[in-house]
Amino acid sequence: MKWKLSPRKAVPLATVTGLVLIGGFLHPTSAAPPSARLASNPSSRWFQSWGAAMQRPQAGNEDNGPNWSTEGFRNHSLRQVIRMSAGGTRVRIRLSNLYGTKPLKVAGATIGRSAGGAKAWPGTVVPLTFGGGRSAVVRPGGELAGDPMPLATSPLEKLVVTLRFTEATGPAAFHRFTPQPAYRASGDHLSDVGSDAYGESTDALYYLSGVDVPDEGAAGQGTVVAFGDSLVDGVGSAHGADGRLPDMLAERLAAARRPLGVVNAGIGGNRLRHDSSCGGDRATARFGRDALDRPGVRAVLVHLGANDIRDTPGDPCLRPGGPATARQVIDAQRRLIRAARARGVKVVGATVLPLKGALFPVWTPQVEKVRDAVNHWIRTGGEYDAVVDVDRILADPADRDRPRLAYVYEDGLHPNDAGYQAIARAIDLRAL
Repeated sequence: MKWKLSPRKAVPLATVTGLVLIGGFLHPTSAAPPSARLASNPSSRWFQSWGAAMQRPQAGNEDNGPNWSTEGFRNHSLRQVIRMSAGGTRVRIRLSNLYGTKPLKVAGATIGRSAGGAKAWPGTVVPLTFGGGRSAVVRPGGELAGDPMPLATSPLEKLVVTLRFTEATGPAAFHRFTPQPAYRASGDHLSDVGSDAYGESTDALYYLSGVDVPDEGAAGQGTVVAFGDSLVDGVGSAHGADGRLPDMLAERLAAARRPLGVVNAGIGGNRLRHDSSCGGDRATARFGRDALDRPGVRAVLVHLGANDIRDTPGDPCLRPGGPATARQVIDAQRRLIRAARARGVKVVGATVLPLKGALFPVWTPQVEKVRDAVNHWIRTGGEYDAVVDVDRILADPADRDRPRLAYVYEDGLHPNDAGYQAIARAIDLRAL
């Protein structure tokens, strides 16, 4: 089943689950050990202002548009735009070679302030270093944190990060869907402020897994991770409008002058129990890496299950594995809760949004029965530290199994910007 995500690109069927939302009752918690050069190395204190979950290389198609993940890069400059959720006096980038089969060699990297598109503001582009040198090598399966760069940033400010490759990289760790394009140029254009050389773009993101800022002792600093499927990833939000749920949560925090970073660790199509060529590693396998290992993490918002319970035999993104029972979904979510508690991290559950009315086959009476059982457990089971009731926020009062049309994208399933904003408004910032 195919459907268009935006006028520019399409994306395959994404999921409704997988959203780590801070429900209005989230309680403060102590930060997990922050990271330094490698994600698992707890040394100097940082938290994360921007981040993304990496996926295995996958060729593009007519639904999600082209990408460069399978071909990789050679004699290219790759420029990517990110929006900080929290500011700081320094920045540090993280590069991932999670699915690489050979060392990733980065010939150079720069960072600067975005001037829109692939442009940078003149006088702001500066080189990045790694262990004191301009080049970097990221081992296969690894992540590397760069050296701290003295660059003062503000909440919601956009930066451009440019990577230079002179040797063939091979297939690239990437994130399949993003409403902010990545840009590519042949040759060395690390320090360009103009965009003339960057004549190619795709709606995907490559190698860049995080941007950290220092924890300088201000009260309430830390990282909130939104973890889940397409509802977290932002499918249905307007292209380039920063209208995803984590974006809108970051805007509320910035307006309230609360120094929390918000990381979007959603992957469209993600499932709790099974890996997927489209939807990434199963949530129970990637939870530690993509949520708990983020620098300074203090809370995780989880929205998952819709891709597990629906029965769409013709969808290649749901292979292998058939529809899950309510008990299987609940048991998988309990694994996430236990993992978070073991790290001293609060975990908030989000109910699965209404599925009935989607323009592709998702809903059946049996699927609704399972969804109701999962949502009842999330609301009443008392196992999450708090709950945000996405189902009731989005439901049509005339038919509670459907989303209200004012809150839904044209696919009849995913929230639009108004729907994401309604969920973000339900989050009690005092609880963070």
